[in-house]
Amino acid sequence: MYREVQRFRQLWLWVLLGGIALLVVMLGSISWLGLGIVGAVAVFLYSLRLETEVRDDGIYLKMWPLHRSFRRIPWSEIDRYESRAYRPLREFGGWGIRWAPGKLAYTVSGNQGIWLQRTSGRSVLIGSQHVDEFATAIDEVHAG
Repeated sequence: MYREVQRFRQLWLWVLLGGIALLVVMLGSISWLGLGIVGAVAVFLYSLRLETEVRDDGIYLKMWPLHRSFRRIPWSEIDRYESRAYRPLREFGGWGIRWAPGKLAYTVSGNQGIWLQRTSGRSVLIGSQHVDEFATAIDEVHAG
């Protein structure tokens, strides 16, 4: 019904990594270890992607390469849901897979997402660049 793939492509992130690499080079003799670490972080961030799918049996999430397979949240475990704005730094300390007391977030960029209240009491926030289409897909599948 719905599929979204998000990647870490924010300009500020790449400028920051480039600035760190430049600083490592400017500190005198080139630190190959430092450049290697910055390069490894850059490759890792470039390869990260959040895949979100709405299917007949639930919502599926995968943050590749951290997850090899999808994580499923079945409809039976979702008490309620809503699209909402959030503050990634203030509420979760940043982007990525983030934990806070009683809640979990999967975010890549922006400040819009779908908030799921699970029957267990724990909540999950899934960031989205297309929150209206995401919510519509949930409405259609969940209502049907």
